[in-house]
Amino acid sequence: MSDVLVLIMIGFTGAVMTFYVSEERKQGPVRSSAILSLSVALIFHLNALNIEVYLAQNIPLVFIGSSFVGMVSSRLVSNYWAIGAGGAVFCIIFLNASRFFNGYGGALGTAACISLLTILSIPIVTKKHRLTNGFALFRKTIFRIKRV
Repeated sequence: MSDVLVLIMIGFTGAVMTFYVSEERKQGPVRSSAILSLSVALIFHLNALNIEVYLAQNIPLVFIGSSFVGMVSSRLVSNYWAIGAGGAVFCIIFLNASRFFNGYGGALGTAACISLLTILSIPIVTKKHRLTNGFALFRKTIFRIKRV
């Protein structure tokens, strides 16, 4: 199996697992991301699996970054397939742009944000009246007013 395909599956799985632990197991987004990322990092740091060096170096990074995608609120995205697709998009962005972020902090979070925005924009782009629906959805998301 191709290394890139393995990393894309890890991205998909990392986002879905983080969302599942956060929402279904009621652990919260930060705790679920931290627990799962620490587990994966320890497994690969201790070299418990005998895999090639490229995958051993990149699987923890892809998993941690895709767990950032899985930290999304269920009010924005509640579909597991969409969250998994966001993790896969994160992996593609990470693999193609990681050399541009070299030396800059926040590369994983930035790529996760871009991938999540990409997934959130799919319903907007597929609507018939793109600008009107997109603006209304954006305004509704940004300016949520909680009424008591």
